[in-house]
Amino acid sequence: MSIFSIGLSGLNAASAAFNTASNNISNVYTPGYNRQVVELGELPAAQGVNVQGIQRQFDSYISQQLNSANSKTSALDAYQTQVSQIDNLLADQDSGLAPLMQKFFSSVSDLASTPSDPAARQGVIGSADTLSAQFRSFDSYLSDMASGLDGQLHDEVTQINNTATQIANLNTQIALAKAKQGQAPNSLLDQRDQLVADLSKRVNVRVSTQDSGSYNISFGNGQPLVSGGRQFDLETMPSSADPSRTSIGYRDASGNLVEIQDSTFSGGTLGGLLTFRDETLNPTRNKLGQLAVSFAEGINTQHRAGIDLNGDAGGDMFAIGQPLVYANARNTGTASMTVAFDPANANQLTASDYDVRYDATSGNFKVTRADTGESTTATLSASNQLSFGGVTVTVSNPANLADGDRFQVQPTRIAASGFQNVIGDPAKLAAADTGGGTGNNKNALALQALQSQSLVGGTASFNQAYASLVGDVGNRTNIVQVNLKAQQSLSDQLTDVQQSQSGVNLDEEAANLVRYQQYYQANAKVIQTGSTIFDAILGLR
Repeated sequence: MSIFSIGLSGLNAASAAFNTASNNISNVYTPGYNRQVVELGELPAAQGVNVQGIQRQFDSYISQQLNSANSKTSALDAYQTQVSQIDNLLADQDSGLAPLMQKFFSSVSDLASTPSDPAARQGVIGSADTLSAQFRSFDSYLSDMASGLDGQLHDEVTQINNTATQIANLNTQIALAKAKQGQAPNSLLDQRDQLVADLSKRVNVRVSTQDSGSYNISFGNGQPLVSGGRQFDLETMPSSADPSRTSIGYRDASGNLVEIQDSTFSGGTLGGLLTFRDETLNPTRNKLGQLAVSFAEGINTQHRAGIDLNGDAGGDMFAIGQPLVYANARNTGTASMTVAFDPANANQLTASDYDVRYDATSGNFKVTRADTGESTTATLSASNQLSFGGVTVTVSNPANLADGDRFQVQPTRIAASGFQNVIGDPAKLAAADTGGGTGNNKNALALQALQSQSLVGGTASFNQAYASLVGDVGNRTNIVQVNLKAQQSLSDQLTDVQQSQSGVNLDEEAANLVRYQQYYQANAKVIQTGSTIFDAILGLR
């Protein structure tokens, strides 16, 4: 090889290096771009230099660590955004339930002081209306959050499917490029890895690489989301246990829609939203309902023991939303259930949902608390009823039960939504007991005494139960915020590591431009020198 060929190989190498550095600078702010480096190799027998390829600076191990960290960060961020709204709602000292319950009992105290005073009686009616309206307002807010969360779940699933489709398409393009050119274009690889990073922020996934260079992406317990050029859809669907709740379904290879447990999604925005719903939103609504039921049942029971100004026995003062029960969509039997509160066992009422499962072998039911996992066995009474947790469940057509049939009982989920004062006439307030005439205050005093009694779950007063609810949400909010801060710090550290490996450093690239320019000029000088030598040799002739 002549000196000209050697110099020309150097010019080509310098040009490739110069162009690569320029491309790095141009893409410094391109999301997902990985810095590229020209790989040079010596040609055999001192024949010059060869451009062996352009290598992108990508570390799959660091990338996987960063994606996993970002998935957890996104989950905590989604959780924190939601739980903070509930925390702000409940902890507001001006609009919270605690001062309104206090105001109600203060009005009852005024009634006890002057049981025949119309103004005092109207004060009780007004405070009861205000308190019940706030219960309904709080429940409406939580219900709206649940509806909004369903919309977010649908949006997340749509984005996950779109991203997975793009990854599957890039898998096909990369495999074809690799087959034709021996290696895939770096730009396609960058695009695909950026999409994987975006996908990880929405749902926690695992990535494996095929021999063809295609990515296989799975989630949960190994369900494939992307396999080569094929993508499998997620879908939102009504829960089989509770049709009012949105679940995530998976369209498998046979086209069947399979419901996925919420716990399968441990990361990403999708996992954060589902975890928030199961850990905080539904339990908070249940506890609010438990407080509403305990308050209403306590007041109603005592109010019925008195007489009003007309000499009539007192009636219920408050109405509440009734318990719910849903038959599982997968049941093979046709029996149904209805559920009602059990006033005689009001102190057993909990804030938990229950799973009721029929066992045909024993003829009994397995009742499992959703919050603790504690299970008990319940036997159907002669009147076809089951009693547990402060409610009574009636089974219609028990002969139509099939083995394994399941029902979800929600005693307090919507109780606060129906909480309202049903007494509009002040004269209907039963302030007196049945022995001292219509003008005495003994029943009003008994109503006032309920304020300090442990009527919520048999362990807490009304104010104590509400304070516990506020404290639980506040503690969970603080825990999530602390965890988010720590996880965000980890994500930032891994981002710095990834950028040090794959990111573009403008100062370094600027120095490279100068270096490659000198490299180009030096090789041009080689060619110029060769030309001078040959001119001199030709001049000798």
